[in-house]
Amino acid sequence: MKEAYLYQKLKNKTIKCRLCQHGCLITLGQRGLCGVRENKSGVLYSLVYAQAISEAVDPIEKKPFFHFLPGSMALSVATLGCNLRCDNCQNWPISQGVKTAGKIVGQDLPPEKIIEDALKNKCASIAYTYTEPTIFFEYALDTMKLAKKKGLKNLFVSNGYMSDDCLKMADGYLDAINVDLKFFDDQAYVKNCGAHLPPILHNLTTLKKMGVWLEITTLVIPTLSDSTAMFEQMSEFIRHELGPEVPWHLSRFSGSISYKLGNIPDTPVDTLVRARKIGLKNGLRYVYIGNVVGEGENTQCPKCRALVIKRFGYDIERKDKQGRCPECGRKLEGKIIK
Repeated sequence: MKEAYLYQKLKNKTIKCRLCQHGCLITLGQRGLCGVRENKSGVLYSLVYAQAISEAVDPIEKKPFFHFLPGSMALSVATLGCNLRCDNCQNWPISQGVKTAGKIVGQDLPPEKIIEDALKNKCASIAYTYTEPTIFFEYALDTMKLAKKKGLKNLFVSNGYMSDDCLKMADGYLDAINVDLKFFDDQAYVKNCGAHLPPILHNLTTLKKMGVWLEITTLVIPTLSDSTAMFEQMSEFIRHELGPEVPWHLSRFSGSISYKLGNIPDTPVDTLVRARKIGLKNGLRYVYIGNVVGEGENTQCPKCRALVIKRFGYDIERKDKQGRCPECGRKLEGKIIK
């Protein structure tokens, strides 16, 4: 347990949390929507500091990051909790369970031990992932500061709902982020996630201006987020507001492991292929298909279309020459080499 970094004390020991876009008003003894920040005697505490629910060594492509140190390994860390309640969540036991059970569980894993484990396992980066890293920001930020000193990169896999204050504190420590852009409709966000679209779009543009390497993932859910109109809108937004070099990952949905959408079938591969074609048509340079091995995984040169990075699941074959196309010499966007 650690005192929170971003909050405001109000009258009658009520607290306004300033960590994410919800801006929760938390009365004595209560927790925020994330389930892991509690008002104790008028002071806001993070209940999950150094309490990791998961630690694993993952291929960086699993996050997914395709243009940030491809082929390297990342030490992944997570705690309980989340500031959204997405019906499609595939990690819902750790993201949502604490909100009903209330019990905080996890292994004692201080920031210093995370750094030690990353170096021991020859990881190039630390990924704050599996659930929303914003909700364990104190833990993440302290770890990020130590990681910087040891030459490790810091990655967020995020829903993009953090506050401006949170982004300011992360500036200079966060190297790359993959943000889930789940829908391109505010009502769909409210209904399925308990959040709003405009703050996420605002944060995407802010992250781009900050110089953080940005990749975007859209989980394509049949009947909810699989329309041609949505693919057109998303790809146009990415192209014009963020830049054509921003990779867009289109991931296959699996109803059997989702939080509340078990009645929806898995995404047809044809739908993902259609979405990818739309993204490329609208000028995006890098559009990938996720959760389908052997389909839309390779990185091609935007200029001559030569194969630069070959992928089959997590088997990676780099054909680039120091981050450049082996045929025409064009430099790939992102951090392709250390």
